[in-house]
Amino acid sequence: MAVVVDHHPHGFKPLSQLPKCRLQSYSHFDPTMHDITHNVTNHTSNITPNFHKSYSTPCFSLTTTSKDEFESNPRIEIISGRKAPMVHALVAEVAIALASGVKPTPVSSGLGGAYYLQSRKGTTIAVVKPADEEPLAFNNPKGFAGRMLGQPGMRRSIRVGETGHRELAAYLLDHGGFAGVPPSALVKICHVTFNVNNNNKTGPASNPPFKITSIQRYIEHETDAGDLGPSVFSVSSVHRIGILDIRLLNLDRHAGNMLVKNFNGRYVSGTAELVPIDHGFCLPESLDDPYFEWLHWPQASMPFSETEADYISDLDPFKDAELLRTELPLIRECSVRIFILCSLFLKRATAAGLTLADMGEMMTREFIGGEENWSVLEKICVNAKANLDLEITTEGTDEEVKEFDEMFAFDDSFMRNEDVSTRQATEKLPELMKYSSEGVKNELRDPRLSRVIQESDIKDGYGSSGVPILRSVSFAAHNNTHDTGVCVSFDEMKEDEWSLFLEYFEELLPEAFEEKKRTCLLKQRLGNSCEF
Repeated sequence: MAVVVDHHPHGFKPLSQLPKCRLQSYSHFDPTMHDITHNVTNHTSNITPNFHKSYSTPCFSLTTTSKDEFESNPRIEIISGRKAPMVHALVAEVAIALASGVKPTPVSSGLGGAYYLQSRKGTTIAVVKPADEEPLAFNNPKGFAGRMLGQPGMRRSIRVGETGHRELAAYLLDHGGFAGVPPSALVKICHVTFNVNNNNKTGPASNPPFKITSIQRYIEHETDAGDLGPSVFSVSSVHRIGILDIRLLNLDRHAGNMLVKNFNGRYVSGTAELVPIDHGFCLPESLDDPYFEWLHWPQASMPFSETEADYISDLDPFKDAELLRTELPLIRECSVRIFILCSLFLKRATAAGLTLADMGEMMTREFIGGEENWSVLEKICVNAKANLDLEITTEGTDEEVKEFDEMFAFDDSFMRNEDVSTRQATEKLPELMKYSSEGVKNELRDPRLSRVIQESDIKDGYGSSGVPILRSVSFAAHNNTHDTGVCVSFDEMKEDEWSLFLEYFEELLPEAFEEKKRTCLLKQRLGNSCEF
């Protein structure tokens, strides 16, 4: 069996006729080879310069004479991630395995369709996850099917068929392998049998010619974090995974997707290293409730090392955002903004001296009395959005007042008594700018301000100019319904609004961090005062 690995961004073009050659094999074919014609069919010497040999890349056999047979051979094409380190080597190994007749082996665990790919020697080299076999996708092999690609998935902020993009995003954003995310890519695999559900029930389901899948290097490990107590894990591995989870707002960091290495059956405290996998539920489209398995581990309450603090300080969220937009354009802008927001939160919190546990607690929602409350991070965003809305509304009101002033600025030819008319117009302006909680003294006030103004009157009082000052608008959170699960929609913000929102967001962070420190200090005092 022959197989082709294609690194060309435009995909494959069928050959007019395959050149004949025996007992030779080559790796990639040069793009100029796409236009080969019959005049070189029997002259292999003219073909050779268009190839380059590599022992680590798959074989393209030239012994086949049928174009149809060639086109039905397994092929693998990199869609996204071709610039990432170690991706080409991974794809080449997979292609070689497919060429030797290896079939994907289904993985029994998990809710989605996943497959192991093994080498000719039986060593597992990669994990493949087709997009149409994700949980709730129409070809899911484990009974969790029924939705089309692009619809809300297991988490409403992650769409069906898009977890593979997030797997690659986690690898791209793990600069220098800091957290140890295995090499990942988004690929198209042709003429390889995966699961296909017979949804029409009219006949046997046919296997499609190709599937879009995520592919990740398989990591040899002894167990996962669920089989061991957290005391055996090194502080650095817990911190590095936690830093990645904070940046990406990982909604599903459980013990099963942290693999344990360097354990060797020895229960030696702080020696086992963790490897993070399965990042399909990161970078949500809205602020959501994350799950951090490490949240209450003792390592999370320890301060960052100098190396970790320097790594966080050197992060550039806006540069990373451009990387996402360039390499993964299908990830929506709202998800990119969530990433920027969480990265800024991580950087400012680290500079303020907060621990990983402090940050995780501020990002996680609380359940009190059977009700779910917004997390501290979500409340900060609600406050920033309220300030943004107030400024936008105030600017709109100023423009209306200016228009009103111009309407009553009559010309001298129409008014003989200039002093009286000017004085009357001037006396009306303070009434227009005056805010009242009853809403009866000024009928011309912009009605869009009424809700914010009334709450401001009650909560914050007035400034010296009579305009309400929103020192803290955490009360605004109760105006958001939990039915949608979204506290602030970043998808609807214009670019200038988004920039202004970030300014308000960063202004509110120091007070939130100080409040968190006071809360932690109070808990420590209460803990020390109790003896059992």
